[in-house]
Amino acid sequence: MNRNTAVNVQTFINEHPFSGFQWLIFFMCFVIVLLDGFDTAAIGFIAPSLITEWNVSKPDLAPVLSAALFGLAGGALVSGPLSDRLGRRLLLIGSVLLFGVACLGSAFSTTIGHLTVLRFVTGIGLGAAMPNAVTMMGEFCPDRRRATVINLMFCGFPLGAAFGGFLAAWLIPHFGWRAVLMLGGITPLLLVLALLLKLPESVRYMVAKNHPVEKIRAVLARISSAAAQAGSFVMTEQAPQVAGKSGAGLVLSRSYIVGTVMLWLTYFMGLVIFYASINWMPILLKEAGLSPQRATLISALFPLGGVGAVACGVLMDRFNANRIIAVCYALTAVSVYCIGQAVGNVGLLVLTVFVAGVLMNTAQSSMPALAAAFYPTQGRGTGVAWMLGIGRFGGIAGSFLVAELARRHFSFAGIFAMIALAGVIACIALLIKQASRPELAAPAPLETGTLGH
Repeated sequence: MNRNTAVNVQTFINEHPFSGFQWLIFFMCFVIVLLDGFDTAAIGFIAPSLITEWNVSKPDLAPVLSAALFGLAGGALVSGPLSDRLGRRLLLIGSVLLFGVACLGSAFSTTIGHLTVLRFVTGIGLGAAMPNAVTMMGEFCPDRRRATVINLMFCGFPLGAAFGGFLAAWLIPHFGWRAVLMLGGITPLLLVLALLLKLPESVRYMVAKNHPVEKIRAVLARISSAAAQAGSFVMTEQAPQVAGKSGAGLVLSRSYIVGTVMLWLTYFMGLVIFYASINWMPILLKEAGLSPQRATLISALFPLGGVGAVACGVLMDRFNANRIIAVCYALTAVSVYCIGQAVGNVGLLVLTVFVAGVLMNTAQSSMPALAAAFYPTQGRGTGVAWMLGIGRFGGIAGSFLVAELARRHFSFAGIFAMIALAGVIACIALLIKQASRPELAAPAPLETGTLGH
């Protein structure tokens, strides 16, 4: 290859082994997702201490508990178009800095109002960080391993939430609830230093925005020294581009609007199931006759099920990703319905809740990889972020849904039958997405041949 050779950046990434440099980017994005899980869950772990120390009632805590959810939605919706305009690196570093400072500030709160505002700001940072980590990682992955790597990265979220629980159980008795928020704030600030030193801009983004050849060459040379010989860089997109449009314009264009709305609907319905289950299952099981301790332990099995996401990622890279995830949502619907039928048998209930959790978390954790593959580079940041942002309102809706069903005196079985309907809707939405653009859902072909053309 001589200096006149034009190198296709995605073909280059596809043809070279996954390098130590790409693993470093993966590790940094994984830690961002891990911290997202920790900080999102932190408020739940410190809530009992807040009630005791500030002498407030459980309803008084509702604004604090929901503030981060609204912030997460807002952060995702705003950050997507900014990421497509300003770059992945700047948005990632800025969002990690924001949630680190806000979480650290939360540790010094003296009133519920003060804590609520800071939790909202923390949520904005977290909401912006997660989709940009997905986009950045997706743009450094070979086509044939993209879903597997992104799903593996997403395992950081439940790990962070679980890790937060164990740490909080040790920290609060020794150092008080403020120590949990201090840890959740100082760690991201240390990560910002690593990101400033080591995180590159996405090569696909740099090519799309016509950045200098030297910058692109320097980043690709860290994957393989063969890039040093490239004279220029080009990029082909599996997802069709829309002339003259990027960001929101592309995501909402005629070519993409059906798939976009179906992604929103699917992710929204998935979070209806997730939040309806984790927020209400302990209370519903207790009302169904289980002891409080047993109800809590059985409910804790539900969010444990994120491990299936890696296996699902492997299947998505090999087969039709829309259909694979649609099947997961259909099976989620069946298993959630079965929770309502299993309440008289504790052994069966334990098994059903665990299976439902595995299926639910596998389907939901696979959605960002599906969105990242659906959009071209010019709209990927917006597409992934908006799906995650609009989906967050499903979490809010899920909590209110069960409250309304309980007010109308639905039975335990009736409530879970209604929650299961969300899984059926998610499955249908993905099949509509597949029918609208079947050519975008095929597994990526293995690109072969020389780098130049």
